[in-house]
Amino acid sequence: MAPNPQRPRVVIVGAGFGGLAAARTLAGRGLDILLIDRANHHVFQPLLYQTATAALDPSDVASPIRAILRRDRDTTIIMGEVTGVDTQTRTVSVKDIGAFAYDYLILATGSDYSWFGHDQWSAHATVLKTLDDANTVRRRLLSAFELAESRADPEATARLLTFVVVGGGATGVELAGSIAELARFTLARDFRRIRPQSARIVLCEAGPRLLPTFPPRLSDYTATALRDLGVDVRLGAMVEQIDAGGVTAAGQRIESANVFWCAGVKARPAAAWVGAATARDGAAAVRPDCSVAGHDEIFVLGDAASLADRGGELLPGLAAVAAQQGKYVARLIARKVAGRRSPGPFRYRDLGTLAVIGRSRAVAKVGRIQMRGFPAWLFWSFVHLFLLEGFRNRAVVYVDWSVAWFTYARGARLISDVPSDERAKFRDQAA
Repeated sequence: MAPNPQRPRVVIVGAGFGGLAAARTLAGRGLDILLIDRANHHVFQPLLYQTATAALDPSDVASPIRAILRRDRDTTIIMGEVTGVDTQTRTVSVKDIGAFAYDYLILATGSDYSWFGHDQWSAHATVLKTLDDANTVRRRLLSAFELAESRADPEATARLLTFVVVGGGATGVELAGSIAELARFTLARDFRRIRPQSARIVLCEAGPRLLPTFPPRLSDYTATALRDLGVDVRLGAMVEQIDAGGVTAAGQRIESANVFWCAGVKARPAAAWVGAATARDGAAAVRPDCSVAGHDEIFVLGDAASLADRGGELLPGLAAVAAQQGKYVARLIARKVAGRRSPGPFRYRDLGTLAVIGRSRAVAKVGRIQMRGFPAWLFWSFVHLFLLEGFRNRAVVYVDWSVAWFTYARGARLISDVPSDERAKFRDQAA
């Protein structure tokens, strides 16, 4: 696909919060924009755990990229996997498709989970990063109860109804709380031979407290709220082994057929593509304007980048950081093309940090303001509804949440299209 020789081309890799923000901000500025992503949809990751625990349908938290950018006539969308960047010829290589030239390149490739040098654990634990991951987690959760109903062996039943969540960050806390509510309330009267309420949910966190980026007071409240839901919260419980039979953490064995990994992330290989220096978790070390040293035309955003704020603290891996960087870099590129002055270094505006624990319980930190309990949950609900893509998704999620709040019902509880290898592996773990 040849660019218009009269207009500079901006290639954006990744349609997450940063990539979409950049594409939207660049639209209508007289540039050719090429957006490349492995999927054809944008996922609202903060609500992915609700899809994983049958609270929301996958279509409620994802939107087609083409629909989001339908009105942006300057933007072309390619679904493909980027395999590398040639900084000399200024081209991006896409697997099985070809190479695309760029004048400016924005890498917003996000992150993957890190196994801390134990990649073999990935064969026995499920992650939660993409829509496919959420569907897999949901199948595993619901199938565990279904299989337990058919088992006569108490040990096999107990193993099926033990759910281990590794990692006490926001994703781990939200997933553990949602599994507890699914078992204790939603499924409580659906089975005859088992008691879903007896399901054991264990949350293992290697550090001394949950939600380490929050103030200690909110971390303590989170641990108490999870324990009230019946979650076995284990602090200082570093995982030492994950195998087909379960988990060993802090020297204690937990027999389980369901292990969910929410601990640690690493940047996708954007830094290696462009020869950038790497920092924490393999993220590209970028300059204050998000560009790569030696390449004024290449920018890295979000989880793929490492950038400190004015106080010297590294910016957190939050959607708000990526979105603000996307808008900033788009404006910077537009100014460069127009021959105008740079807007100065990127400054992150902290919009707050939120985590939901369960029904009517959440924690929030907005500047110096700290909230917990029902007020934080209301604030969390409002913010997430506002940030969702599209009126249809906002309306459906609002209705689903309202029904769930009054009835504890969860509508997305279907098990379908289970791959044969996944079914066989799960049955082997459950045996």
